[in-house]
Amino acid sequence: MLGSIGMPELILIFIVALLVFGPKKLPEIGKSIGKGLAEFKRASDDLKRTIEQEIEQGKQEVASVREHVTGVVPASEASAPAREESAALPAVGETAAATPAAPAQAVPPPDARPIEPS
Repeated sequence: MLGSIGMPELILIFIVALLVFGPKKLPEIGKSIGKGLAEFKRASDDLKRTIEQEIEQGKQEVASVREHVTGVVPASEASAPAREESAALPAVGETAAATPAAPAQAVPPPDARPIEPS
C-alpha cells in the first residue's frame, strides 16, 4: 500500500499538513517525527542484536550438550555389562537369601467402558 504513494500524493500530504499545522509548527513536527523514527530504528536494531545473541548462545549450549551426551553414551555402554554382572551377584557379606527377587506385578488393563455424561 505504501509502495503506491508517488510524488503527487506526497505533495498533497505536505500541503494538507502545512494547512493543518501551519508553517511555524511544521519544522518542529518534522524534527520530532525524525527523532522518533531514529529512536525506533535504534530500538529495533538493539532488539535484533539481542535476539541474534540469544540464538547464538542457544546454539553453543546445544553443541556443548551434544558433546557431553556423546561422551556419556560410550562410557555408559562400556559400564553396562559390569552393572549387569554386579546386579546378579550378591554384595560382599550378603547371602542370596538377603536379596529376594521382587515378584513381577501385572498392570491391569485400562477400563474400556465409555464415559457416560451425568
